[in-house]
Amino acid sequence: MKRDTRTAPARPQSSKSAGSKSAGSFFNSITLAILGGVFVLGIALGIGFSTVAQSGVGNVVTIAAIDEAAPNAEQCLQLGASAIAMDTRVFVTLNPFNVYVSQPKMQPGCVLRQTNWSLLEQKNLVNSDQVNECRRRMNTFGFTGTLESSPQINCIYQNEAAENLFLNRPGVGGVAPENQKF
Repeated sequence: MKRDTRTAPARPQSSKSAGSKSAGSFFNSITLAILGGVFVLGIALGIGFSTVAQSGVGNVVTIAAIDEAAPNAEQCLQLGASAIAMDTRVFVTLNPFNVYVSQPKMQPGCVLRQTNWSLLEQKNLVNSDQVNECRRRMNTFGFTGTLESSPQINCIYQNEAAENLFLNRPGVGGVAPENQKF
């Protein structure tokens, strides 16, 4: 028996299979476009919801909100900087050794520049001994409560070791802001 070594002629592709391939790629493109649109819409909605934050109790949205809440806001911004004052207590037991920290009490405050301490002296809120003691330690004054109604005034130390880790991320451009000496 002799084998036929001729190759069979190539069959032309049926129009049905060619049409189904182009229809499949057409639907594939539409599906990708719909999924892409949903993705973009989701990102837009997420950004919209995160930027339209409402200021309420327990939610400080901007620096402007902190500035407005500062005691004696106009004087504070002219003579220093608005702040958030946190009062907390730390308890240390020695046997057994443990450290306990109370919940912080947060309230609006103000930090004065050293050149503006005269405001406190003029209102008889600090005396010359307190000013000299604070100046000797190269500190400044901060207060909570309004200056007209017996504020709580403290000689406070500017901790330059504290860094804003949101600003100093590796790979993020920009120069660190100037350090304002108070």
